[in-house]
Amino acid sequence: MSESPHPNTVTLPTDQELVLKVIPMPADCNASGDIFGGWVMAQVDLAGAVLPARRIKGRMVTVAVNEFIFKQPVKVGDLLSFFSRIVRVGRTSVTVKVEVFAERMTLQGQYIKVTEAHLTYVAVDELGQPRVVPAE
Repeated sequence: MSESPHPNTVTLPTDQELVLKVIPMPADCNASGDIFGGWVMAQVDLAGAVLPARRIKGRMVTVAVNEFIFKQPVKVGDLLSFFSRIVRVGRTSVTVKVEVFAERMTLQGQYIKVTEAHLTYVAVDELGQPRVVPAE
C-alpha cells in the first residue's frame, strides 16, 4: 500500500480481497458523533469471516480477536471498505487480517485507513467441537 499525495490518505490494497462495503448511519453513533467502536468491531467480524468460511466449508466460530487497532474515527456517511487476507491456517483454525478504509463524503476517491485487526476462526462440528480445516 503506497502513500498518496494528500496527508493521511492511502491507496487501497491490491494484495487483499474486498470482502465488505458498508455505510454507517446515525443510529450507529455515540454521543460524540463518532461511530461506536463496537459497531465497527461487529462489521470487522463479519468481514473477517468471509475468507475462512470459504476455506472451512461449514460451521465456524470466532475464537479470538488477536489485535484490534482503531487508527481514525469513523463518521456517519463514510463509505467503509473492508479488505481481508488469510495470514495463517492451522489444524482447526484460520487467522485473517482485516483492514478498513474510509472514503469520507468530503474526500471522494481518497481513502483513510481507520481500523486494522487480526481475528481467528475455528472450524467446528455440529456439536460445536473443533474439527480439522479441510485441505485446499
